[in-house]
Amino acid sequence: MTLLEGAAHAPAPVGPPASALDRLRRRVRGAVLVPGDPGYDAARRVYNGRVDRRPAAVVRCAGVADVREALRVARGEGLPLAVRGGGHSSAGHGVCDGGLVIDLSPLKGARVDPAARTVRAQPGLTWGELDHETQAFGLATTGARISTTGVAGVTLGGGYGWLMRRHGLAVDNLLSVDVVTADGRLVTASAEREPELFWGLRGGGGNFGIVTQLEYRLHPVGPLVTGGMAFHPVARAAEVLRVYAGLMDGAPDDLCALCNQLRLPPAPFVPPHLVGTPVVAVAVCHLGTPEQARRDLDGLRALGAPLIDRIGPMPYLRLQRMYDAAGVFGRLTYGRSGHLRDLDGAAADVLAAHGARVESPFSIVMVSSLGGAVARVGDDETAFGRRRTPFDVAVTAVWEDAAQSDRHVRWVDGAWAELRPRAHGVYVNELGDEGGDRVRQAYTPAAWRRLAALKAAWDPENVFRINQNIPPSA
Repeated sequence: MTLLEGAAHAPAPVGPPASALDRLRRRVRGAVLVPGDPGYDAARRVYNGRVDRRPAAVVRCAGVADVREALRVARGEGLPLAVRGGGHSSAGHGVCDGGLVIDLSPLKGARVDPAARTVRAQPGLTWGELDHETQAFGLATTGARISTTGVAGVTLGGGYGWLMRRHGLAVDNLLSVDVVTADGRLVTASAEREPELFWGLRGGGGNFGIVTQLEYRLHPVGPLVTGGMAFHPVARAAEVLRVYAGLMDGAPDDLCALCNQLRLPPAPFVPPHLVGTPVVAVAVCHLGTPEQARRDLDGLRALGAPLIDRIGPMPYLRLQRMYDAAGVFGRLTYGRSGHLRDLDGAAADVLAAHGARVESPFSIVMVSSLGGAVARVGDDETAFGRRRTPFDVAVTAVWEDAAQSDRHVRWVDGAWAELRPRAHGVYVNELGDEGGDRVRQAYTPAAWRRLAALKAAWDPENVFRINQNIPPSA
């Protein structure tokens, strides 16, 4: 049994007394849902179907006042506290057994200032919803590649996305954050106000409070970019990985690319006889002109004609939805990930071997190239460190039949057993429920010490611990 499964079926602690729930209902504008209420099961459901936890109550917050009141009740009653935004944490951190869930998903306000090129966003927004608002003005900021993920969780962990090599990570575009702290205060953190807290929020996850607003810097993007995927037979995976590594070595900032191994989906562009075929795919986003994109992608011609070529001009909003099938709620998922220093022969061969045995039509082996603007930010400028890593790899199993769980988990663990000796560090947003040592590996040693001290200053009792937790230093 994995740690996640054990947590999912743990006995639920006793919830708040009826009197506390009555007070909570009187003092908040949003709905307070308890077991048996209409909407309760939907409110406790998260992305990973392996997680099945039953909170004592879910507070669907209508504003900052609701957040503060729910926090006060949770602390006063000594309840476990989970904070839910988009609900996409693979470890299921947006829900808890027997405690209180502060649900931010109703908070969907967005205010774009096209002249200043900024946007103020509430934490219930998904990236698709935020992109919809900003693209109306031809603007965007780096956001997750699955449009249904929540803006807050992605950003607080760092924020990979298609724009990161040109414009940096999501945290590199964060200008200010409104956060309700463990003692119930509403604090604005920025480079000028509470700068140390602002440093920690940019990569330290939800350890320091409940974010109620994020302000981002925007950039001119689109509406059209060069994007899409080219699919090759999986037997050529090692070769494609090496060509991909060469393509990204010295690539311009305008080019962001992934190399994935998966099974062809039942999509309109896939011929019926190829559905389910294992393939290796190079996925790209190029922000320059079509002519620049053709020139910068010229290295892919060494691979010859692909099985399917879907690279071309497309709306940025469509590119942002390209991986949405991987974000369907309720499927079971299990993954391992880390950073790779290179895609040398050994690493490419390991990835190719395990990618060829992908077990499910929803599973994937994904290699992301960092570099560009990501690497030009100092390791100590934000809590997100390890910026010099050239590649990130994630091996993720996604399936539907719980009876088949063991073989999917074995596939991931087998790949990771061979990759882990070659890996260093990890992206905190890709962690499952793997324990404290793996969380620590997401940060440089200096950043970890600084984060632990910051936690001690802002949350000494570790109220915000249902997350990729950073314990307060003594």
